[in-house]
Amino acid sequence: MRMTLSSYLSFKSSPELAVETLSNCLESVSGWMGRNKLKLNPDKTEMSEDAEREAGVGDLEREKGEALTKEGRPRGKKRSLAAEGILKPVKLCKAELYKQPTNEELSRLKETESLFHSSLLRLQIEELLKEVTLKEKRKQKIDSFLHEINALLSTVPEAPEKDIIDQSWLPKGVKVPFLQLPSSVKGKFRFLPPAEVKVVGSYMLGTCIKPEVNVDVALTMRKEIFQDKDNLNQRYHRKRALYLAHVAYHLAKKKIFGSVKFAYVNGNHLKPVILLQPQGKDVKMVTVRLYACPAQGVFKLSRFHPNKNNVRTAWFTEKDSLVPGAAEPPTPHYNNSILWDLVMDSNLHYLSGAAHDFQGMRDGVSLLKVWLRQRELDKGLGCFNGFMVSMLVAYLLDKQKINKVMSGYQVLRNVLQFLAATDLSTSGISLSKDGDALLPTLADFHRAFHVVFVDPSGLVNLCADMTASTYKQVQFEAKHSMEVLDDKTVDGFQLLLMTPKPLIRAFDHVFHLTHASKLQAASKKMQLLNELIDHGGNYAAAALPLLIRLLESGLAQRSLLLTHSLPQTPPWPIDADPPKHKDVGSLSFGLLLTPDFASGILERGPEADRPEAVEFRQFWGERSELRRFHDGAICEAVLWDAPNMNQKRLIPEQIIRHLLKLHMDIPESSICYAGALLESVIKLGREPTGTGEEAMVRVVRSYDDLSRKLWNLEGLPLTVTAVQGAHPALRYTDVFPPVPMKPDYAYHARTKDRESLLPLAEKPCPAYIPPMKVICHMEGSGQWPQDKEAIKRVKAAFQVRLAELLHQQHRLLCRPSPTHTDVYKDGYVFRLQVAYHREPQILKEVVTPTGMLTHQDTKESQRLEMETLHLPFLTSSLHGLQQQHPAFSGCCRLAKRWISAQLLSDSLSEECVDLLVASLFLCPAPFTAPSSPQVGFLRFLLLLSTFDWKNSPLIVNLNAELNDADYVEIRNNFVAARPHLPVVFIATPRDRQNSLWTKEKPSAQILQRLLVLALESLRALEKQLMDPLGSQDVKMVFRPPLDFYDVLIHLNPKQIPRHLEAVDRPAKSFSRGMLKSDAAVNTFAFPVVDYDPVQFYLQELQEAFSGLALFFYDKHGGEVIGVLWKPTAFEAQPFKALNMKGRMVSVLGTEPLTVPNVEAILEDFKILGEGLVKLVEARIEKWSI
Repeated sequence: MRMTLSSYLSFKSSPELAVETLSNCLESVSGWMGRNKLKLNPDKTEMSEDAEREAGVGDLEREKGEALTKEGRPRGKKRSLAAEGILKPVKLCKAELYKQPTNEELSRLKETESLFHSSLLRLQIEELLKEVTLKEKRKQKIDSFLHEINALLSTVPEAPEKDIIDQSWLPKGVKVPFLQLPSSVKGKFRFLPPAEVKVVGSYMLGTCIKPEVNVDVALTMRKEIFQDKDNLNQRYHRKRALYLAHVAYHLAKKKIFGSVKFAYVNGNHLKPVILLQPQGKDVKMVTVRLYACPAQGVFKLSRFHPNKNNVRTAWFTEKDSLVPGAAEPPTPHYNNSILWDLVMDSNLHYLSGAAHDFQGMRDGVSLLKVWLRQRELDKGLGCFNGFMVSMLVAYLLDKQKINKVMSGYQVLRNVLQFLAATDLSTSGISLSKDGDALLPTLADFHRAFHVVFVDPSGLVNLCADMTASTYKQVQFEAKHSMEVLDDKTVDGFQLLLMTPKPLIRAFDHVFHLTHASKLQAASKKMQLLNELIDHGGNYAAAALPLLIRLLESGLAQRSLLLTHSLPQTPPWPIDADPPKHKDVGSLSFGLLLTPDFASGILERGPEADRPEAVEFRQFWGERSELRRFHDGAICEAVLWDAPNMNQKRLIPEQIIRHLLKLHMDIPESSICYAGALLESVIKLGREPTGTGEEAMVRVVRSYDDLSRKLWNLEGLPLTVTAVQGAHPALRYTDVFPPVPMKPDYAYHARTKDRESLLPLAEKPCPAYIPPMKVICHMEGSGQWPQDKEAIKRVKAAFQVRLAELLHQQHRLLCRPSPTHTDVYKDGYVFRLQVAYHREPQILKEVVTPTGMLTHQDTKESQRLEMETLHLPFLTSSLHGLQQQHPAFSGCCRLAKRWISAQLLSDSLSEECVDLLVASLFLCPAPFTAPSSPQVGFLRFLLLLSTFDWKNSPLIVNLNAELNDADYVEIRNNFVAARPHLPVVFIATPRDRQNSLWTKEKPSAQILQRLLVLALESLRALEKQLMDPLGSQDVKMVFRPPLDFYDVLIHLNPKQIPRHLEAVDRPAKSFSRGMLKSDAAVNTFAFPVVDYDPVQFYLQELQEAFSGLALFFYDKHGGEVIGVLWKPTAFEAQPFKALNMKGRMVSVLGTEPLTVPNVEAILEDFKILGEGLVKLVEARIEKWSI
């Protein structure tokens, strides 16, 4: 869509102010369009200053203007946008600010206030409707195409009358688009040209939307084609299919069509249609769907009552009835499929009447179609399509829930509100006003169908093919959408109408039935013959509702919502056999978990002597057993095997596999459960170890015990007022949490005082022991000095005293230093840091040259505030978040593991990643808060790749401290100060203006790299997780592309202490000088702490060569350091004695210049890493001097 806008600003004075105002306006428009996926063409965006004055300006001013022009200044000076898509506050002059609104503006404001939430929402919706609505030029082309089709249809020749089963008259270039099973059927068929060709559906109503433009055309089959009893045994459906086959063959010979194919209507194999597309460049302009419908009066409508049978069992099974004279089962779905064709025309007339003079209905239906498409609910068998939406709007209009003065947005809200509050699976609705006693009642429909919405005729259930679970999904989405629309802190338009919600992102666990054909045996075991007869042998449609009901009963409180993908078959060529039932491929299921119950290991049933116990045993089979509970009751129960949290998250998988095998004979090999495939990258070791939750609980337990000991220490001059953790493990976000370590003395040397251990050069590097920082706040007192150097000395004395008292009173191994005290406890090392609450304030004191004492932020004061105030607060807040959302920890660790695997762990702070993930739980819209680490990680990648970092702050409302006004204030401050803020801006309740955790990193280049990697990783992962028959190697996205780097430094695994944390763990590794944690050995010497040779090597590289190169590394066991030369690294520079680091003199002209000495630099890489570096690989094909 292209749109040209012109804005004129006249002025009599202050032209500079007017120009600035218009410039700011342009920038605001550009930023708003960028956020809403619209594009402003910079080449055609310009601002012109006109030197002419308005009438009434004096001659003197006009002469001045002419003089300026004569001096050579152009009249129309072009100015490009000052910043690329960055929003800036609009500056208006006083006259503009207080100018009275016109009557037209007042009218529009009043309309906006009554019909929309805000002016922005109105603009967004109007732009979306313009984008999806068909333009007049395209409509004219479509109309021309339809006229050509109509003319061609009248030329299709007649065909002689033959038996239905005698299809020898059909040409070889076409196959009947119908599964003719059983093959024998009575009746005769002849082809006659259609009695009428009529455009039906959304195109006529004006609700047809892009990008997939479908126009429905109904061909009326003449009465002479039909005989009595054609309603029985698929005779009508087969005649309909023959009719379409004959039409398709003759149309395919015409050159105006680029494509002629068959397809099933909404996945229903009883209802094929012809798909026609134009030739050439217009092939995607439109798809015309040809339906075949019987003429009025062909069938008696009473024959298709939901309680009646129209498919005989003996015919379908090709066997004589075992019980002669037995009642035939009703075939409501079969009957409904015929009725749908009979009432198509009358339903179109009903909708036309409702939509007449009601633009709001057309807009509302268009918006609802977009809403359904984003949720993948508008296609497939049992979908909630645009026709149903139109009928629902007409129903609400009929019931006076909406009226014809409403806007499209109000129609959208009212429909969503109705769907959220109405359960059509238990309380159906009807558009019929006829009180005829012969018509079926709603109770009749509910006995026959899972979801009930009856059309104006009172005969057709519009939701006949929909399962209850699909409707519950629609209902759930509608309820959640209303909550989002009512939340003023989020952009409801963007979240509801512009954000896709595929199954893999929207649900906590996803699993696949790899072959739908397995439901054939399931149908036999569950004795679903009547359902198979009703659905024409479609075992997927017959068994799916029962499968869902079975799993819902088994999962019970564990699941909030269980839904399935909608089976659909792609179109096929007219000369190919129609797809079989098994050709729907795999079926996917989505599971939303209830965090409080999902991981429970015990399923308690009724008491053993109750009648319900028999039913419980039948349902659970051999897994059911008698157990005595704490209250003394002896009950039936099922205990699931789950030794750790990782396995507990997968208890729903155990339940699903067990029930499907027990009740439906579906083998476990046919179920691909993609609920936790990604968690293998954060496992601590091989099976049956978990993903570290238990290890983190042990760390926190040890920390809590240390806190109590610090609180109760005796002999300190001042008491401890607070103990706060500041390490990722203490907020459950450490990728690989610390495990208890006991050093093996044989692998270590000792210091001279023999109190500490040292690594041996000839041995492998010792296992990495991280020090966990703990802040000890001491009470305030007048005895604290007011000089910053004196405070440091007092704190150092406290560190020594803490070590002495902990050793004396609790026998803990301690090692004090001037800045901290390391404490070895339970195999962990805690690093205690004493803090005095006034020290940051004292560090801010600065004496000016005039002798005045002022307070201002210094690097030292900011660093101390971060360590002693902000980091402990963040740790405690995220610790609380983990208690509310158990999946937070795993999601955070997956995100950090992915970033580190991309060799970017030093380019983004851990706290930044923690806050990014926290936002997914605190503001999850349009999704629900993740209940599994995997789906949380996918949404993390989505957030990284789609969030508008340039123009929006990411607000993380920790502890729900921010209100609506705070959100507005943060956004306004952000817009005002954007040029001076970091590229990633994260605001929290305690950090609203500075974004402390992203102030130094990432850089704009690193952010761009992250966005590209996140987008590609998300695409690859979703494709893998939704393809049960493809590769399930999800670790692929954790392996970085190394061809991006100029130099690769390969490391010796022997000297990598975290080697076992690698994405692809080595089959064998080195002994790292540690005993088992339960070894009966006392530790009397302090172990080697925070020793990672690779990190020390990286620091040296950065100190020596930061001016020439960037260095990238995966700190979790990476064996390669990637080196990227800076763009200016190879530029020749003037010779300076102080600027010769890594450079050599090269005389290229009259003056000596310096260029990088690459050979020496590469040699230095080896020398600095002697013993650690195995190989330096220069990728010289990528760069040159």
